[in-house]
Amino acid sequence: MREQIEKSARHLYGLVHARYITTTRGLAKMLEKYKKSDFGKCPRVLCSASPLLPTGMSDNPHIQSVKLYCAKCEDLYNPKSTRHANIDGAYFGTSFTNILFQVYPALVPEKSKERYSPRVFGFKVHASAALERWQDERRRSLGRRLREVGVAGGFKGDLEDEGEEMEEDEEGLVGEEGGL
Repeated sequence: MREQIEKSARHLYGLVHARYITTTRGLAKMLEKYKKSDFGKCPRVLCSASPLLPTGMSDNPHIQSVKLYCAKCEDLYNPKSTRHANIDGAYFGTSFTNILFQVYPALVPEKSKERYSPRVFGFKVHASAALERWQDERRRSLGRRLREVGVAGGFKGDLEDEGEEMEEDEEGLVGEEGGL
């Protein structure tokens, strides 16, 4: 009985916390923590160790744990600390980061215009080639997943491609035999 009361009290405190941090006093305290990088720094190299803010993926409790938001790259990260990973995301809510940056617009970091560009021996890799490789890999993995669940046929283009490959193989064999 006592355990249930303590659990409910912690849950209530977390939900009250989500409302408190959106008040003027709560935002001021969270601003101090943000400036000191109490919640960590962005692991992305091109963000230059930009401070992170805690956020929830849902305002409803017991759905997902807290995530860390980087305002510079606008991405979410899982907390490194297991202590933070066990905190419910609803205890920060989905609106906190947006409200903080609306109240303190000077804190919004300038978006990074620098992007990583892959290179081979100093030469840039052609962007469309990288996209095509990614699409081919994605298509293969989805095809594997479809075969695993028993969906026959895969994608429309796959059947035609396989037929063309078989014809090319047969033609290649004939050409090799004819040359002997």
